[in-house]
Amino acid sequence: MSEKMEFQTEVRELLHLMIHSLYSNKEIFLRELVSNASDALDKLRFLSIASPSLLPSDVELKIDISANDETKILTIEDNGVGMNKEDLIQNLGTIARSGTKNFLKSITGDEKRDVNLIGQFGVGFYSAFMVASKVEVHSRKAGEEQGYQWTSEGTGEFSIDELPKEKNGTKIIIYLKDEDDCKNFSQDWQIRSIVRKYSEFVTHPIYIHSLDKEKKEETVERLNEKPALWRQSAKSIEEKQYKEFYELVSHEGGEPLAWSHTHVEGAQEFWSLLYIPSKAPFGIRYASEQSRGLKLYVKRVFIMDDCKELLPNWLRFARGVIDTEDLPLNVSREILQSNKIVASLKKHATKKILDTLQSVANDRKEDYAKFWVEMGAVLKEGFYMNWEFLDELKNLLRFKSTKTGENEFVGLEEYVARMPESQKEIYYIVGESLPAVQGSPHLEACKSRGYEVLFLTDTVDEFMMQSLNEFKEKKFHDVALGDLEFEKTKEEEQAEQESKKNYEKLCETLQKVLSEEVSEVRVSSRLKDSPCMLVRAAGGMGAHMEKLMSLQGMEMPKAKRILEINPEHEICKNLLQKAEAGDDLGSYPTVLYGQALLAEGSVLPDPSAFVSAMNKVLLSK
Repeated sequence: MSEKMEFQTEVRELLHLMIHSLYSNKEIFLRELVSNASDALDKLRFLSIASPSLLPSDVELKIDISANDETKILTIEDNGVGMNKEDLIQNLGTIARSGTKNFLKSITGDEKRDVNLIGQFGVGFYSAFMVASKVEVHSRKAGEEQGYQWTSEGTGEFSIDELPKEKNGTKIIIYLKDEDDCKNFSQDWQIRSIVRKYSEFVTHPIYIHSLDKEKKEETVERLNEKPALWRQSAKSIEEKQYKEFYELVSHEGGEPLAWSHTHVEGAQEFWSLLYIPSKAPFGIRYASEQSRGLKLYVKRVFIMDDCKELLPNWLRFARGVIDTEDLPLNVSREILQSNKIVASLKKHATKKILDTLQSVANDRKEDYAKFWVEMGAVLKEGFYMNWEFLDELKNLLRFKSTKTGENEFVGLEEYVARMPESQKEIYYIVGESLPAVQGSPHLEACKSRGYEVLFLTDTVDEFMMQSLNEFKEKKFHDVALGDLEFEKTKEEEQAEQESKKNYEKLCETLQKVLSEEVSEVRVSSRLKDSPCMLVRAAGGMGAHMEKLMSLQGMEMPKAKRILEINPEHEICKNLLQKAEAGDDLGSYPTVLYGQALLAEGSVLPDPSAFVSAMNKVLLSK
């Protein structure tokens, strides 16, 4: 005899939300029901350890799905632990075991956020009413003889009847609503697509039963044949399998540079299989919304395809999977951003990728050099607003320098190891291209002393150097700064003071003519081959940074720099004679300043004026 019961008030409220306003992505209901079925199978397997009779050795734990496009009925069935009458009432009609009450307390009215709370409170079953006009649950508890049928149309009540059921388990029958976005779930292709999207790696086999209309026979197809590789022991997996799985998670082709496969147990349990590509993914240099992150799974169930919350943006080239036991199925991005478990997963993944990169850098130098060309600029972004992994990042940096060959790079460890004893700092120069910095007059003083200078030519380098202050207690020093000093002999000190005195008149004259462009003109002992160069005061903005700011539409007040002249160069000696004789320097100051701009890779403010000045100098006797 049918027994009718009313839903508790909270359940009625929940059903109303489900049916009328909550779920915008209706396909989630199938993920929820498959996950519930998988949990029921796991529970039976666990109970059978103590009571083997509950699970005979010849029984396959499985999930069966069938969809009838004519009747618009969808069925999901498992042969798991099942439910008796009391279980059905408590689990599906009241709040005794579900988190309905807590769920309703957490509702905010924000549909996008609220929809992601469902899995957290164990109320996923009710999502079936988003697409169903009626739901039947046929169930028989393992170890018991009597089966029961629970029926509801998602209104204020449900009914329970006794039902003959041959075997234990639960069968959910969904009578789909006569609406386009609901009745489509009776089509096989739709079911296949959803199951493979969300449940492809569920432990238990999922079968779809279809009717071959031509042969009038039922066909059965397994939808989740691929193993969850990340859940297997690393010792049991061959290199070929890792590479095949990389293609599956990256969709980018090619082989990975390296990978890290770990299983962590303890306060949290999770699995990770993380890959580093050998080629830069398309558009990776730009930190856009299209830059994909890792795949997030919860208990083998797919949650997100681009979970950027699991990695810092400067590791956005990484691909792979993280699977945890400790997050709810419907976890939202908002929750991920403030969740302590996610913070722990992120820290783990970041450390593993950095350790894997360091291993490649140590053992496969040529491969790491290729990686650096492809993705080094992205890795450098890690120096911005990140204080946790700076040491690891410093060890991974690679540079072109005054001492590297065409296909060579130098790391900071190697740089410091080959510093001459007299060298106290790490020297670098920033510019927009390798040719621009290689020919810079700023290098001359270091080259003459055998000091190596690192070339920084990526856009991100100026920002990186704001956080990269020292390595192995050696300070970094930009050779374009005017405060660059070296130890000098007494003879060198005396010669420099003499030059400053001799060139005082010329410096004053040049300063007067170039007062709009430079803050000071002074003699320099740093130049060896070039007649002059521009340097900046400590704290001043460099020419390259000014250009970057300008390109971003951030016009900054132009900082005047210092013009240093070489007292040993014939051009400067010639100008000194003119100044001492009281002659007009004519176009020489304009040419000298323009030459200094060109030498550092800067744009001439007035190219035609420079050409005119150059012509006059060439025609002068």
